[in-house]
Amino acid sequence: MMKKERYHITGMTCASCSAHVERAVSRQKGVFRVSVNLLAETMEIEYDESILGQKDISDAVEHAGYGAVPLEERNGKDAKSEREKIREEAKRQSDSMRLRLGVSVGFLLVLMYVAMFPMYHEWFGLPIPDFFHRYFHGPENVLVNALTQFLLVLPILYLNRSYFSSGLKALKSLSPNMDSLIAIGVSASVGYGLFVIYQVAYGTGHGDFSAAERYVHDLYFESAGMILTLITVGKYLENRSRRKTGEAIEKLIDLSPKLAVVVGEDGTESVIPAGEVREGDICLIKPGGMIPVDATIVAGAASIDEAAITGESVPAEKQAGDKVISGTLNRNGFLKIRADRVGEDTTLAQMIRLVEEAQAGKVPLAKLADRVAGVFVPVVMGIALLTLFAWLCAGAETEFAISCAIAVLVISCPCALGLATPVAVMVGTGVGAGQGILIKSGEALQRAKEIDTVVLDKTGTITSGKLSVEGVFGYAATPETLLALAAAPERKSEHPLAEAVVNEAQSFGVRIPEIREFHAVFGRGVKGRLAADFRCEAGAPDGSSATISRGSRGEDQKGHKQGMFAAGTQILVGNQAFLEEYKVEIPKLSLQGIAQAAEEGMTPLLVAAGQEFLGFVGLTDRAKESSVKAIKRLQDMHICVVMLTGDNKRTAEAVRKKLQIGEAIAEVLPQEKERVVRRLKEEGHVVAMVGDGINDAPALAAADVGMAIGAGTDVAMESADIVLMKSDLRDAVTAIRLSRAVIRNIRQNLFWAFFYNAIGIPLAAGLWYPSLGIKLSPMFGAAAMSMSSIFVVGNALRLRRFRAEKKAAQKTGVVEPQQEQNHEKEDEVMNQVVVKVLVIEGMMCGHCTGRVQKALEGIDGVISVQMSLEEKSATVEMSAEVSDETLTGAVTDAGYEVKEIRA
Repeated sequence: MMKKERYHITGMTCASCSAHVERAVSRQKGVFRVSVNLLAETMEIEYDESILGQKDISDAVEHAGYGAVPLEERNGKDAKSEREKIREEAKRQSDSMRLRLGVSVGFLLVLMYVAMFPMYHEWFGLPIPDFFHRYFHGPENVLVNALTQFLLVLPILYLNRSYFSSGLKALKSLSPNMDSLIAIGVSASVGYGLFVIYQVAYGTGHGDFSAAERYVHDLYFESAGMILTLITVGKYLENRSRRKTGEAIEKLIDLSPKLAVVVGEDGTESVIPAGEVREGDICLIKPGGMIPVDATIVAGAASIDEAAITGESVPAEKQAGDKVISGTLNRNGFLKIRADRVGEDTTLAQMIRLVEEAQAGKVPLAKLADRVAGVFVPVVMGIALLTLFAWLCAGAETEFAISCAIAVLVISCPCALGLATPVAVMVGTGVGAGQGILIKSGEALQRAKEIDTVVLDKTGTITSGKLSVEGVFGYAATPETLLALAAAPERKSEHPLAEAVVNEAQSFGVRIPEIREFHAVFGRGVKGRLAADFRCEAGAPDGSSATISRGSRGEDQKGHKQGMFAAGTQILVGNQAFLEEYKVEIPKLSLQGIAQAAEEGMTPLLVAAGQEFLGFVGLTDRAKESSVKAIKRLQDMHICVVMLTGDNKRTAEAVRKKLQIGEAIAEVLPQEKERVVRRLKEEGHVVAMVGDGINDAPALAAADVGMAIGAGTDVAMESADIVLMKSDLRDAVTAIRLSRAVIRNIRQNLFWAFFYNAIGIPLAAGLWYPSLGIKLSPMFGAAAMSMSSIFVVGNALRLRRFRAEKKAAQKTGVVEPQQEQNHEKEDEVMNQVVVKVLVIEGMMCGHCTGRVQKALEGIDGVISVQMSLEEKSATVEMSAEVSDETLTGAVTDAGYEVKEIRA
């Protein structure tokens, strides 16, 4: 039986280490896949647990010279404590490295002065203190000088002994790493220095002071000290930079609430660790408190700040029955919640797990670097030996040959190769998580860059997923009466169409008559009889219509005669076939109106009283404003957009034209979505599928990249490669742009890593010395090696400046290809919006803000509305032509008063 586990690996210092751990574990019988991440210090392994066990895996890693600790899936506080231990150990190592660095620099400065004070005097005119002149200057003091340098380098060697222990251990196991190169290079420097001390002692002992003075210039103690100190400087700066790459996940971990207030069965309150909350527990959340678990509000209302989880900066108004997410902040209000998901099942815990797994994974682009890193150190050691013997055979001095060999060893940098990919992936996935985009793996991250076709499920992805009334078309009744009669039987139905009709009738304040003998016919309509007489105005008998559109209360009804519907009159509400079944005759002109409404993307809901056709209600699932912008942006990025819908072809074509989508595939059953995705892939397209429902799961899994809208189902999220925490299609655009930015960054890093070694190693070997007279000192080689790793990490950290796809008026800061930058500038110029803040009196709860928001969103030209119950305000983004009077009128009609409008 296959099992998947993650391990924390200790002792790795470079790409050669991670490659060796991979080789050591992959050789074990029963291992299917193993992936080691140098930056995250983790190993992900899939193996047959009937053949292999945790101890076998740990033993294999330890035999290779490293440590392995299983990162088991634990709940609540146990899982958090494991992460805390790793973080504390990383901090301890950082503090230790800083101390080592400080002391090493202190000894190095003295060592450099003792070794080179005559040159400082010659070059810079610095005076030589009498003490130095008496004991260290002149041929008679060369032995004292040499011994002093040796004593000063010893503390530096001791403080940085970890390079020797790690490097020699790796060398012993025939898997040399970067530490092996450092250990050999420094040992060669110190060894040659000791040889020189003996030569100096021999010369001074035999009175040959000129030979002794000549040899003292060949001491390499200052080079050894400089190499170790510079490597430590580089490691320290690299670790600091690497910690910054993990800031996003650190922030997520820090969001985890520590405590929760739980109400017992007897009503008593107790404060317990959040990890101990159990499903079904009732918790109290005070203003300013964090939500400890995923839960349902059972009492109270509040503004919840979800920015840390979804990336949405505006607080969401929540009330009884609404869901809340762990790690979000209660801005105001008092809440009583019932725990639904606890421990490692909470949204926050799953986000942390997904980001950790993604950061521990590898992109396919890294395979070449991994292969090179696996043989890099042995090859470099071979080049160093070849350099030494080549120069000796060429007649060069021993000091020159050794210097070139040491320079080759210390300038070579497998770290840059090893860090090139994981550091960019870690920063990229962290940036995505901070903006509500969870990328599950490195493979998904790379594939997203290559997407050329995006398949969108219409309902819930492009649209809001909630039907609303677009228009009421009265032919034999006023629109108000038609709406009232349509709502009468629908009020007893649970169909989404019914809910939309009833909500519209209630929002206009029409009187809905009572119905008896209610009956629903699946897929066709509903019927019932009036319980009492109902009076209305009848329309013109010629079949012409009066229309009431959303946001208005009716139009001129002159020419309509008075009429009454008697008690017992049968009311029919449904499709055309349903009415024709009851012998209702629909006028030809009315049929034309129904056909036109369908062509415009509406779902006509026909209404009849007895056998008389009264009119129809047009319903639609409106496209979200963010979806319209996202579709345009995808097309600007030369990505083909395909819409899948179960609607009929006429409705699908209407939506396609309205949104200017390239292709719409209509009448697609849930099980057929996967077939459409597979067909597109067979045609050679790299396909992304974006959906939110259970019926989207097969298509999400079949796509090259599946993206699940965050407000969707758990099944969809499990099947997806990327999870969009907000129900905003623009996040799909952001995910693709982020993928392109990360992969571009990885290629830059890999180019630098290969270019640096391709140029640096020949330079260090003295290859250009005969023709150009250029030779690299080992000290400069060590400095260059340190800077190469810092460069790679620093380049990856630029990704932190990446910005999500914002509304057109907001400025983006991501570095994209010039063509995409031009598109963004065009969008910003063409889609300017005006933002106004309305201060509103009379709002007391979440229901109030909901009514005001609906009223404002109904105004043509309004892009979005964000409500704040705490500040009693509405922030409205709209076109410039929407007047203050229109805004005030909409709020007044909703039953509230506008006190002030601020631009």
